[in-house]
Amino acid sequence: MTHDLPEAMIKQPETHRDATIDVRDIIATYKVRTQRGASGVANLRARTVGSISEVHALRGVSFTAYQGESIAIVGRNGAGKSTLLRIMSGLQRPTAGEVLAVEHPTLLGVDAALMPQISGARNITLGCLALGMTPAEVEEIRPSIIEMSGIKEFIHNPLNTYSSGMKARLRFAISTARTPRLLMVDEALSTGDEVFRGRSEERIRSVLDGAGTVLIVSHSMVAVQDLCTRGIWLHEGRVHMDGPIMEVSEKYRSWALAEDRRQRGLDKNQ
Repeated sequence: MTHDLPEAMIKQPETHRDATIDVRDIIATYKVRTQRGASGVANLRARTVGSISEVHALRGVSFTAYQGESIAIVGRNGAGKSTLLRIMSGLQRPTAGEVLAVEHPTLLGVDAALMPQISGARNITLGCLALGMTPAEVEEIRPSIIEMSGIKEFIHNPLNTYSSGMKARLRFAISTARTPRLLMVDEALSTGDEVFRGRSEERIRSVLDGAGTVLIVSHSMVAVQDLCTRGIWLHEGRVHMDGPIMEVSEKYRSWALAEDRRQRGLDKNQ
C-alpha cells in the first residue's frame, strides 16, 4: 500500500529536439503460480485466483526520450524498472502498448547473454561480429575492449570461471565497442571498481556527445545525478514523477527513507 507518496509531477520534456524512443501506454502483466495465502503476494501487486496470480508489473507507462538526453529510471525493487527496459529493448513483449524507436536499443544488464563455455576472447569476437563489425574491425578494437574490461590475465579463460563483476565488465566493454544511438543500462554501473566506473561513465558520455540517448536504471542516486539530466520515478508500475533529475532523485530519496522508517516501525507519526 502506498504510504505518504508525494504528489505526482509530470513535466513534459522539450519538444524541439528529435525524439529517439517513444513509449506508449505500456502494460505488462504476468501470470504466476502461487500457494493460496502465500506471503508476499500483495507486495507483487497480485490478484490471486486459486493458485494462479496476476502480477501487474507495468500499468500504462508512457514517455518520450530525445537526442542527447540521459534519463535515470528510479524506484524501489518491484517498481517495474527492469521490465520496462526489457520491453523497450525488444527482449520481452508487453501485454499492451507499443515502443517506437529510431533503431534497436542496446541493453546492458546483469542478465545480458554471453556464452559461458568459451573464453572471454572468443566472446569478444562473437559479440563484435553480432554488432556488425568485420573481422578486421574486431581485431582492431579487441585491445581496447580488453583494456576497458580490466580482465587481461583472464581473457583466454572460459567465461564460466569469471566472477559476476568480471562478466558484467566484459559485457559493457563489448556492447559499447561500437557507440550505440540508444543505450540502456540496468545496474551495470554498480559492478567493478572506481577505475571501471570511471571508464564506463566516460563511455556513456561519449554516447551523449554523439547525440545519442541513454536510459539508466540504478539505485545509486549519486551516479544518476552525475550522469543524467532527467529522472523518471516508477512506483507500482506507473510513472509517478518525470522531471529534472535533481528534483526527482531528491523527492524519491526522501520518500524512500521515510517509507523505510515506517516499515521498521521508527516513524512516530504513522
